[in-house]
Amino acid sequence: MRSVAASNTTTPLTPDQKNFNRLIKQIETRRTRLTDWNDVIPLFRHDYARDLHPLFEQEMELKGKLAERLDGAYDQEGLTKRERDKLSQIIIDLVLNALEFDDQNDALKALYNKHSRSDFDEEESDHLDFMRAMLEESLGVDLGGDVDLRSPEAVFEKIQEQIHAQEELGPKRKPRKKSAKQEAKEQFMEEESQQLKQSIREIYRKLASALHPDREADPHERERKTMLMQRANEAYQRGALLELLELQLELEHIDSAHLATITGDRIKHYIKILKEQLFELDSEVQRIEHGIMMEFGLSPYKKLSPGGLMSLLVKDVAKTKTKVLSLQSDIDMTAEPKRLKAWLRGISHQPSPSTFDFGF
Repeated sequence: MRSVAASNTTTPLTPDQKNFNRLIKQIETRRTRLTDWNDVIPLFRHDYARDLHPLFEQEMELKGKLAERLDGAYDQEGLTKRERDKLSQIIIDLVLNALEFDDQNDALKALYNKHSRSDFDEEESDHLDFMRAMLEESLGVDLGGDVDLRSPEAVFEKIQEQIHAQEELGPKRKPRKKSAKQEAKEQFMEEESQQLKQSIREIYRKLASALHPDREADPHERERKTMLMQRANEAYQRGALLELLELQLELEHIDSAHLATITGDRIKHYIKILKEQLFELDSEVQRIEHGIMMEFGLSPYKKLSPGGLMSLLVKDVAKTKTKVLSLQSDIDMTAEPKRLKAWLRGISHQPSPSTFDFGF
């Protein structure tokens, strides 16, 4: 969509016209970002499944194996109490990381129980009960006992079901008397809606008149106008004012000179519509970015971009390969007591972060 141009070299743009131009640029930027996300996500999903997920599985398997080997060393003679305590903490971290991937591994749970002097299943149950209570209180929903709280997708789906159920019950309740402020707001919204519909109808009528194929003698131009008319019909049915405006620009109904003459309430109304379009685009971009974070466990504290996603995947594949080689070396080391003691001395232990932080 075109920006407003000054009607002549001596007439500067008004603040509203500058705002109009700025919104047009922002909308084009969001559209480009949305298109880029839709292009890159299928490629990312494919390469993730092919290149990274198998490495991640191997890493988790080796962490479980290393925990078992370290547990065997723990029971051998020749270790000090301090070394055994450090071993226990390392084993606990390894097991917790591995159980994030396979929480039904009873052998790993037994190792956790032994070295933590606790019970994994009881701790997990208490944690999930706390999460359930917190979510139900903060969101005002009843999650029930069948939802898997470890699955963000399952929790989100359950919450959506609850919200829809509450909405269905809504009409059965006796409506409360609306305040004067509420009535005024609803009246304003209705007027705005009618104004939007009127703008859409006006633009569509102009387009329909200009695009009528039967009025065009040139066969090539008739074909072009037929295609444009189909686009206009689809945009009109969706109430897509922005698309209708773009079609007008293509037909020079709103050329640069015309845009420069739009002032007052009309341009303010267009600005309002453009802001709504920008909000919708921003919401869709945020939905996609949140979805990919949830699907692949990406950090919410790092700003994602379509252009940088594949390079981050490549970096994390390399990092995970290095982890796998290091774990294999550590497993070999556990067979030699002297190397194990030297290894323990070289470790300044602190609880490890989430195993799969995706390098963000």
